[in-house]
Amino acid sequence: MGKPTGFMEYDRHDRRYEPAADRVVHYDEFVVPLPEAEVSNQGARCMDCGIPFCHQGCPVNNIIPDWNDLVYRGDWQSAIEVLHSTNNFPELTGRICPAPCEAACTLNIDDIPVTIKTIECAIVDKAWGEGWIKPQVPKHRTGKRIAVVGSGPSGLACAQQLARAGHNVVLFEKEDRIGGLLRYGIPDFKLSKRLIDRRMSQMRAEGVEFRTHTHVGVQVPAKQLREEYDALVLTGGAEKPRDLPVPGRELRGVRFAMDFLRANSKRVQGVYVPDEQFVSAMDKHVVVIGGGDTGSDCIGTSNRHGARSVTQIEILDKPPVKEDKAVTWPLWPNKLRTSSSQEEGCERMWNVTTKALVGDEGGNIKALKYALVRWDKDALGRWQMSEVPGSEGELKADLVLLAMGFVHPVHEGMLTELGVELDPRGNVKGATDGEHAYHASIEGVFSAGDMRRGQSLVVWAIREGRQCARAVDEWLMGRSDLPR
Repeated sequence: MGKPTGFMEYDRHDRRYEPAADRVVHYDEFVVPLPEAEVSNQGARCMDCGIPFCHQGCPVNNIIPDWNDLVYRGDWQSAIEVLHSTNNFPELTGRICPAPCEAACTLNIDDIPVTIKTIECAIVDKAWGEGWIKPQVPKHRTGKRIAVVGSGPSGLACAQQLARAGHNVVLFEKEDRIGGLLRYGIPDFKLSKRLIDRRMSQMRAEGVEFRTHTHVGVQVPAKQLREEYDALVLTGGAEKPRDLPVPGRELRGVRFAMDFLRANSKRVQGVYVPDEQFVSAMDKHVVVIGGGDTGSDCIGTSNRHGARSVTQIEILDKPPVKEDKAVTWPLWPNKLRTSSSQEEGCERMWNVTTKALVGDEGGNIKALKYALVRWDKDALGRWQMSEVPGSEGELKADLVLLAMGFVHPVHEGMLTELGVELDPRGNVKGATDGEHAYHASIEGVFSAGDMRRGQSLVVWAIREGRQCARAVDEWLMGRSDLPR
């Protein structure tokens, strides 16, 4: 694939960012695309691997070498057809996926993987610009009605696939706009919401009906959907945040990260948010607890508010700057990564556990007490945490954001009403293969995405939505032509 000697002739070039000082004053995307000719050269770097390990790294099984080759040869229209054959929304993964495919690339052995994510994004952006992406309206309708609850990437992918199979699909969303955490959880500077709106237009033409302001299990009984529809698909995500049970948790100025991000995104997008729900980081000392993507989004948002300082603390060890390829490749390695938001200004601390939150006389947060920890293996090889004696310290904090991940879906409401069986982690129980793939414990009820597998990546949600759609189609029709 690509040019047999391309990886020796062309250096790896990737997209760059606008300067940090320029981008922190707005909420628009700030990635600077590569020129088309350079994207073609990057496609030429794709080697004729005996085993394309990038396939293993990609959860949606993108046929990466094929569309790299097509871009190198200038056949962009065929490239988008190949790309869409496995991925409904490459404009999303081309922006916010961490690119495990690049970690698995053969050239990553030398730290110069093919710029797969950049090429993917260039293909779909060009396809939209050229008008090649059109609705895929089914020739025949089955008459079957399907309710999909949750409009994140899993629900969107599932709904689109089922509509293309000829079913009548209604997608329910509790918020005022479609997109789930894509809409309000991921900041606009990382993902422009016009991308979601554009796909919605395509999906409407394909037959998907969108219903917002509809909280199933609260405003609409879940049993009503079971009675009115031939199948019910649960794709509501994993929205129960991990809390911090320490003294001072009740203080004003201690917020869950997603509440902070959601309120900010709504205001950026022109949606009314009451003052009591919105918290500004302007002129505040911000402490973000949690080192993942959500924490990074809090950093970028706080910097755009004009925070006085931002500190991110992580309980785990600082990852190595460079992984041991002989041990990790082609798997996703544990290594030090610095996000675009962290580059904009942030102090990062590792091996830190929060002991208490300290407030002033008015009940507002003013400081965070912490201690350093160390991780050692016990006699059975299990990692155990212990505090380092005499390592206690204090951080000034006017705003503390809890970004420690999500434990499982919200059980109250829809899941409790339905009575679906949960797995030991609190997710909706369901297998991914076999005769009952993506079935919940109740006949005619299915589940996919984070609600089934737990907190994960957008690319995994798209995969599960597509595979769940095929499972629903097979259950309703006895067979399915949808790709798995």
